[in-house]
This record gives sequence, structure tokens and C-alpha cells, in this order.
Amino acid sequence: MGELGAFLKIERADALERDPQERVHDVGEFVRPRPLIELRSQGARCMECGVPFCHHGCPLGNLIPDWNDLIYRDRWREAIDQLHRTNNFPEFTGRLCPAPCEAACVLEIREGNAVTIKQIEVSIIDRAWAQGWVVPRPPTHRSGRTVAVIGSGPAGLACAQQLARAGHSVTVLERDEAGGGLVRFGVPEFKIEKRLVERRLAQLAAEGVEFRYGVNVGVDIAADELRTAYDAVVVATGSRVPRDLPVPGRELDGVHFAMEYLYERARAIAAAAADTPNPPATTAAQSPITAAGKHVIVIGGGDTGADCVANAHRESAASVTQIEVLDEPPAKRPDDLTPWPRWPLKLRTSYALKEGGERDFAISTTHFSGAHGKVERIHWAHNNGSPPYTPIAGTEESRPAELILLAMGFLHPEQGLLGQLGVERDGRGNASAPGYATSVDGVFAAGDARRGQSLVVWAINEGRECATTVDRWLSDYASRA
Repeated sequence: MGELGAFLKIERADALERDPQERVHDVGEFVRPRPLIELRSQGARCMECGVPFCHHGCPLGNLIPDWNDLIYRDRWREAIDQLHRTNNFPEFTGRLCPAPCEAACVLEIREGNAVTIKQIEVSIIDRAWAQGWVVPRPPTHRSGRTVAVIGSGPAGLACAQQLARAGHSVTVLERDEAGGGLVRFGVPEFKIEKRLVERRLAQLAAEGVEFRYGVNVGVDIAADELRTAYDAVVVATGSRVPRDLPVPGRELDGVHFAMEYLYERARAIAAAAADTPNPPATTAAQSPITAAGKHVIVIGGGDTGADCVANAHRESAASVTQIEVLDEPPAKRPDDLTPWPRWPLKLRTSYALKEGGERDFAISTTHFSGAHGKVERIHWAHNNGSPPYTPIAGTEESRPAELILLAMGFLHPEQGLLGQLGVERDGRGNASAPGYATSVDGVFAAGDARRGQSLVVWAINEGRECATTVDRWLSDYASRA
């Protein structure tokens, strides 16, 4: 497995990033792969572990040591076959997953020394597409059964692809004008180019998946009508209800949920690339959300907040500040709290903050203020860094803020559709589906709609596992009829 002792001789080499001061002037992907010869060396670092803990870290159970070894031996064609055995969309995970597999790598016992699994993964799939190795795999037989998948994010797409390959007729219903869910509209172009999403959608279509865009299930088509028209229904709508910040001044113009801004930016960028003057999200009665020339505050320290910061940089904001209610984490992995191979709780600097801007921790927002209905300032105080994040007297501050973006995570899926379907919900408002089957016979749930806000790699895993459950249920359909 790999080269004996290579991990002692070859240093970890991360993926290359374009210069931050250069990339803020365009929307091209900012991560660049290393040359193939260097990637082979990185694959050689993979040890012959007695227990490959990277499997423990990867929700998909990717066969990581296998394809690391194949890359080291220059057997790329076999590597993509191994990768696709467990992962429908490695170009998504290779760009967007935070790589819990690397945190669980045995080499990560010496912090910062893990095999560059994510970089190798995305290089395998990018080369496979370039070489024409990724082709549609339509089924050899048709079952005669029909499935409606609601939502075209990674969970819905993975579920649809697996079911189509099993021979079922699958229709994906998406309320937006294009497929991909948050990967399409929530994640910026400079993290994943949307042509990559379109390429996968085309593959699914060639495998027999039907896509119906601009269809809001529960509004444009009733849930009971959908259940009548299809043998099975899969809810893969994501966790789309954002966490709000109910403080005085929340109603002021200029205070928005992060996804409002990210969706609008994605549509604007797509329209500019297609030379279309008016993105679909903007109407005559609606002013675009823009950071251009404004003092921007992003509330929330996660990936969504970072994407807001990066978009604001590319719009030439006057200033960008990202604040987090939590206390600043330690610089190194605290073994007493998150020992290896667990995901380490430690300080990380996002790609967006490398491009500029400020950040601060242990901040509790107290209110917003402004004039003529528009936000002009944010007021906050430092807190003690732990729940209930009580503000500390005498630490009050205010900053100019003409655009405030709330990026504090998501609560649960939208409840209207689940209510129409009659699906029971758990204590957090997610679809209650412990084994992917909900309380309603023939209705299933996968992804964030079932497990709550999570990672892209979990979404794909959920879609695949849900498809297996649906396929078994459909196999027994005739005996129940």
C-alpha cells in the first residue's frame, strides 16, 4: 500500500491556491491541482494502516487507501472506478467537503501531516472527466415503477441516480430554475464552477432521470396529487429554514439571510456569464442585494459566512467583518476535547479571510440601528464565550453596517410540504425517518431534510442509502398491492 516509509520521506503538500489579491477580481475557481507526478508522491504517503481510520472519518466509506495506492502506481482508470463505487459526485465532495477523512488519517496523529486525500480525490475525478471515462450508465432493464424525488441537491441527485440505475423511472422536481440545490445556488462559482453541476445533471438525464424545474411541490402541485401519480416519493428538500436573529432593528432594510444574498449573487454571476441582463431573482419591485461599496457585517463563522465574505470581496465592499457568538477556539487540536481521530475543534482561517476582512469571536449582537428604514449600524457586546453567551457589561461597541448577512445555520426543512404529506417530524422539525421511510407508506426522506443541516458528503451518503431502502420497498410493491 503506497511506498514503504514514504510518509517519513515525503512532506504533505496541500493543493495550490491562486493568490488572494488576484482571485478577488474574478469568479474562477481559486484552488488548483498539483502536477500528476506530485500527486503520485502524495498518494505514496498513504500507510498500510492496520485499521484505516479514514474510513471511519468518511460518511461514504470511500475506499481511500485503495485509490491512494492506485494513484501512486499511476493506475488512474482503476482509481475512478474505486471512487465511483461509493461516491456519485466526487467533484462535489473533492471541492466542498471539509475532509473529515483527513482529520481521521493515522498520519494526522502528528497534527497537520495527514495524506492529502481531498486533493487526490478531486484530481482523480477531474482527470476521469478529461479522459472521457465518466459516461452515462443507463439501466439494462426497467422495473415499471415510478419515483418522485423532491429536491435536486446532492441527496436528491444521488438518490435519483441510484434508483434510475436500478431500473426505476425517476422524476426530480425542483422549484428553482436549475438543478443542484445549494451546490448550484448557495456555494459560489469560485468554489465549484456550475458547469460541473450541469455536467452531472446531463449524465443523470442520459441515464433516464427526468428533471422538472420551476415546480414547487405543495404549491404548484399538491402533495396528494404527487403521491397518486408516483409509486414512491422521496423528500430531499434540504434544511432550508434559516436561524434568525430577533433583535431590535431586524426589520431594517439591509438585514438579510445569507442565502438570500448568495442565491442572488449566483444568479447574477450566471446571468453575466450567459450575457443575460436580468437575473431571474431580480424584478422591478425588488432591489438587488449588493455589497458593493458598503460596510458589510457577516454574523456567523461557518462556511456559509465565509462564502458571504468572499462574495463581498468580489463586489468591492468598503469593509467586511465576520463575527461569531462562540469563543475563539484553540490554535491546535485540544486532545482533551476532540482527540484524534475525531474532527478537531481548533482555529481555522477560511479562504475568504485570507482574501481580507476582519473577524471577531464571542460577540453578542444587541441591536441594529438606522434611518429612513435602512440599516446603518450594528451594536454588539463581547460575551463570556459559552451558553447562554451573556453580554459583558462595559464591552459594548457599534460599527457602521450597511449590509448585514445572517449566516447562523439552519433549523429544519420547510414545514408546509411535510405537513401536506402527513409526515411525522422529530423534535427538531426534521422528517422523522429513522430508516429513511417516513410515517407515511411510500414516502421517504433523505439528506438534510431527514438528519438536519450537515455536510455534502453526508447528503450523498443519505441519498444512496435512501435509494437502497426505496428500491427494496418497490421490489415488494406488487405483493402489497
